[in-house]
Amino acid sequence: METSLFNNVYNPDVLSCIANLSNDEVFTPPELVNKIIDMLPQELFENPDTTFLDPCCKSGVFLREIAKRLIKGLEHQIPDLEKRIEHIFSKQIFGIAITELTSLLSRRSVYCSKYPSSEWSAYQFPEDKPQGNIIYQRIKHTWKDGKCIYCGASQNTYDRGAELETHAYQFIHNLDVKRVFKMKFDVIIGNPPYQMTFGIEGGNSANAKSIYNLFIENAIKLNPRYLCMITPSRWMTKTAQGIPDAWVDSMLVQNKFRVIHDFENASECFPGVEIKGGVNYFLWDRDYQGKCNYYFHQAQTNCIIERYDYLDSKGAGVVVRDPQAYSILEKIGKVEGHYFSNPDNNFSGLVSAKHFFDDSTLLTSNWKGYKDNKSTEYSIKYYLNINRERTFRWISNSQLPKNKRTKDLHKVYIPAAGGSGYDDIILGKPFYGEPNSVCSQTFLVIGYDPVKHNLSEEECQNIIKYIQTRFFRYLVSIKKKTQNGPRGVYQFVPLQDFSRSWTDEKLYAKYGLDDKEIAFIESMIRPID
Repeated sequence: METSLFNNVYNPDVLSCIANLSNDEVFTPPELVNKIIDMLPQELFENPDTTFLDPCCKSGVFLREIAKRLIKGLEHQIPDLEKRIEHIFSKQIFGIAITELTSLLSRRSVYCSKYPSSEWSAYQFPEDKPQGNIIYQRIKHTWKDGKCIYCGASQNTYDRGAELETHAYQFIHNLDVKRVFKMKFDVIIGNPPYQMTFGIEGGNSANAKSIYNLFIENAIKLNPRYLCMITPSRWMTKTAQGIPDAWVDSMLVQNKFRVIHDFENASECFPGVEIKGGVNYFLWDRDYQGKCNYYFHQAQTNCIIERYDYLDSKGAGVVVRDPQAYSILEKIGKVEGHYFSNPDNNFSGLVSAKHFFDDSTLLTSNWKGYKDNKSTEYSIKYYLNINRERTFRWISNSQLPKNKRTKDLHKVYIPAAGGSGYDDIILGKPFYGEPNSVCSQTFLVIGYDPVKHNLSEEECQNIIKYIQTRFFRYLVSIKKKTQNGPRGVYQFVPLQDFSRSWTDEKLYAKYGLDDKEIAFIESMIRPID
């Protein structure tokens, strides 16, 4: 009785426990791995010639679960279990570990031994293959101008001694996979490292550089039949730091995604782990070109919304993740045309790039060359944050490194970071920037171009009122899922006649939003006091 209860209640899978640990890597829970594998055509596991590669082994759970399915699926072709295991381990499943530690863990998970040539291995590899088919080799980054030419890692951070991991992942550092394994792969699958940074993988570090796109890119170069990976969803909205917009465009325009499961809240996949913007896992099919089965797992309503369409169905260059935004964007589009495809026709064209006034030495967050009091020389008003509070000081004209013509404009400043898609503020508070004022890198400038904009003070105040509407901030929230708020997050916000003052009621009426759409916006965004 006790034994039966123990077997029914307790699942003694160590990889489930490891997946919940907080470490510098996010391990994938076995339950999630099987959902990802479920997307593949299951007849692959009945074919003794199908080959699988995990190019980013951590716990070995992907290869372990694939091996289980092959052991079951090949029963008829290879009835002898010992011969079946030998065939699967020697000819069908392969891996590249991301660190020495994960190589040992992966071999233990898959082969039941850290040492595949030992007598304890489920299949005893020959002595000339001591790593089996899960390889790891410590390599170094290739530095140029302080950055790795392959992954962009900082030389100051990752040029380390032998006692520390280099995190120079083999798969994206010029590894000739075909030559190493001497074969072509039908399926490439895994959970790649998400970024080069300190702390937990997928964390919200301002210095983080996304690298999961490099794993996807290199996997596609190997020409597999299928590619399955789980990654942050920020790439879909072009808000992932370090991932070029052109790469996102190329992924979307091919229409090779058969299935995507997109989770607004990453903890649904990785319990206890926060990854800003959520995560997604997908099935990419080399020989497919068409619409995608897209499942949006909505955090607030705890429901799954399914649609079958082209991901970039609005011509916006990004995935509009929440289907409830579709009807609202369609109605705005009927009034404004294809306003979101050209920055000159939407609000993003009014917003400056980051680091508009500052350079690497002047007007940065840590720079303190300003004066507390105004004088003949130090006469330019300089807005900055001190102890997280907005204030101003005074600088001289010689300390302003660039964009000096904007200094004399009427403009609006808005924090470059603040709020996220998981709160109902979305944006920091904007404020009026009078002529003869500039700002630190903490803020973006709205109305920055002296040729195109040349706003009046009244227009600036009306822009501030527009930004404070729920309508405005909801449209920003479609793309903005992290604290960072670059100009691109304003892509879906239409321009207005800023000689007028705008309220939510006026905007709802202008675009013909119905009661359901209004209620949805107001359920997502609370009013600003």
